[in-house]
Amino acid sequence: MRLLVLTWLACCVLTGVASAQQLQLPTGNHSLFDQPSAFFQFVDRDFEGEKSTPWEGGQFGFVRDPRRIGRSIAYARFHEGLDIKPLQRDARGNPQDEVGAIADGVVVYAAAASNLSNYGRYVVLRHDLGGSPFFSLYAHLSSAQVSAGQRVKAGAPLGILGYTGSGIDQRRAHVHVELNMFLSSRFEAWHAANFNTPNHHGVFNGLNLIGLDLQALYLSQQKNPGLTAVQAVRSTESGYRVAVPGDADMEIVKNYPWLIDGPRPSGRPASWEVTFSRWGLPLAVKASNTSVSQPVVTWIKDSGIPHYTFTRGCVTGSGSTGRLTVEGLRFVKLACGWF
Repeated sequence: MRLLVLTWLACCVLTGVASAQQLQLPTGNHSLFDQPSAFFQFVDRDFEGEKSTPWEGGQFGFVRDPRRIGRSIAYARFHEGLDIKPLQRDARGNPQDEVGAIADGVVVYAAAASNLSNYGRYVVLRHDLGGSPFFSLYAHLSSAQVSAGQRVKAGAPLGILGYTGSGIDQRRAHVHVELNMFLSSRFEAWHAANFNTPNHHGVFNGLNLIGLDLQALYLSQQKNPGLTAVQAVRSTESGYRVAVPGDADMEIVKNYPWLIDGPRPSGRPASWEVTFSRWGLPLAVKASNTSVSQPVVTWIKDSGIPHYTFTRGCVTGSGSTGRLTVEGLRFVKLACGWF
């Protein structure tokens, strides 16, 4: 599988910059733009003794697991996609909405079983957006009607919205949609070195895909249809920076050369300084003359709350200082190819 992945990733990079493609919504529910409460599926919440079902928990971002910190409430759990409500149900309450491709692309993965991932039954498509490979993911499907290698047009049916996967019941049926960057074609080796559990999904395991803010991209494209996924990544707010030894593989730079900030080094640099969003999306990579023996945090945005809360547990500390946690080091190794 790795050879196939490298081949099509290389093809994506060599195609050059393509024209912008406005993304379509994956179902007939278009309320995102005028009535988000009718678009996002709610979550069940029990906070400080009060039970509620806020639709806001279906949005992209740090929208789940509220915690009181001083006089403020922070949301510690990150949600990497959009949970979209069904519009149609049969007499038994099962959703009937068709889920379609958000852009022209190729099916690269279709999970054969619904019980081997929190995503349930899911499908992954590769899109060439702005000359770079991006991957949309559609989860919790009750059924899928595509297979790997199949080319699809925007809007082409992929399956039926459902509630497969853990933690979802019929009343909360939805399709979970992401738009991602790809981290490493060596993911399976990384997974084997870090987990005792089997990897059932190859390089299209959700851990190997890191989502951009699809919600913001949809809303921005309403005002500016020419906005690209690449521009959306570049405009994302920086969360922290990490210096990584210069011998890191840096596959993300090969796949997304526009991440390079400043001149590209002719040889191996002493280190690479990688800027990530709060949730770990790579935003920029810069060669550095400073040597490091292992990944180390060089800068972090002070949000006024403990870093662990707003970095998906990757960075600990507070204020202007931080250090990678065990989970953070593991993630950076994958993202930068230092393993």
